[in-house]
Amino acid sequence: MRVKSLGFQTDLALRVLEGAEVTDRGHYLVVRSPGNPTFYWGNFLLLAGWPEPGTGDAWLARFAAEFPQAEHVALGVDAMREPAEISPEFLAAGLEFERATVLTCAAVQPPPHQNTDAEIRRLESDDDWEQSRDLGIRCYGYQGSYLDRRARGRRRLTQAGRAAWFGAFTDGRLLAQLGVCDAGGGLARYQDVETDPAARRRGLAGTLVGRAGRHAAEAFGAGTLVIVADPAEGAIRVYRSCGFADAQGQFSFQRAAAE
Repeated sequence: MRVKSLGFQTDLALRVLEGAEVTDRGHYLVVRSPGNPTFYWGNFLLLAGWPEPGTGDAWLARFAAEFPQAEHVALGVDAMREPAEISPEFLAAGLEFERATVLTCAAVQPPPHQNTDAEIRRLESDDDWEQSRDLGIRCYGYQGSYLDRRARGRRRLTQAGRAAWFGAFTDGRLLAQLGVCDAGGGLARYQDVETDPAARRRGLAGTLVGRAGRHAAEAFGAGTLVIVADPAEGAIRVYRSCGFADAQGQFSFQRAAAE
């Protein structure tokens, strides 16, 4: 199966770098992360196109067969445009339909509100990575093993030279962060743009986007930068202000594990 979506192309490249296994079943891919089984988008099916009407139950059964221990359901769709109608069987089964926007640019532009007060640098020390995990806790409001595994995975990618994580520090405290990863083929993918809720609207995210984009061009030889954003969130305006333009849609269905 040849993946067309830039969003899923780069997702798959990153999951493989993190240790995921990808199995081609012909009309869908199985993406499995043995080291992080509760990560929804490290354990999912990627369908080759929009599912036919009446096939919802079959896809749910296929997911259950591929992931018998999973408490979640995650199905990606390798399509760049949304259909006129979403298959009602998925919605009836409690799955949420999610749409994201894939943005690209060849070179980042300086953000209109660049922050010159914070220290912008790569995460390197043990303390930096502990602060990275803690920032995730502040951003998402929960603490769990998933965030610990995520921080370890990020650090392994940077140590292997396939990614760089940048942070914005004030008085030694990490207030914002993001990653940029070498997805191969001249592509670089931004990951996990996070800003402390108490430090928003200071230009930190845009400043980090610019710094990471320059690094991707210099260190990875990237000619196309890729970022995926929720079209309803304000962050997408930051990315557009840095030179990114809407390129494709990215579509998926998800049902979270019961709390």
